Amino acid sequence: MANHDLTFVADPDADSISSDVVGFAGVLVSTQIPTRADGSLELGDISVQSECTLQALKVALERAGSSMDRVMHLTIYLTDMADRAAFNEVYQRFFAKPWPVRAAIGVAALAVEGMRVEVTAMAAKG
Repeated sequence: MANHDLTFVADPDADSISSDVVGFAGVLVSTQIPTRADGSLELGDISVQSECTLQALKVALERAGSSMDRVMHLTIYLTDMADRAAFNEVYQRFFAKPWPVRAAIGVAALAVEGMRVEVTAMAAKG
């Protein structure tokens, strides 16, 4: 693919078929799932999954030259909308006012059985 105006930061998982972050014109886009620091998947309760997902987002953005306080938009995918309050408790430990623009979307399933949350974020570089 010859996209000279795009920068792809590979997912550290050699088996992944997705980049961690894509950058364009000073904006980064990242999608993260509940992975632990060692790269293994966390399939515990929603609070633990949310913590791992947002920590993975923080790491991916920092590797790409950004940070959580540069996030402009976040899309949250939840397999059970009843988990939204628990996700929001964790979310408030990672973000502060002014809050990013965000949407929470209920989905029937995610890529791995037992995975309850996934996020996609857009952040500014720098």
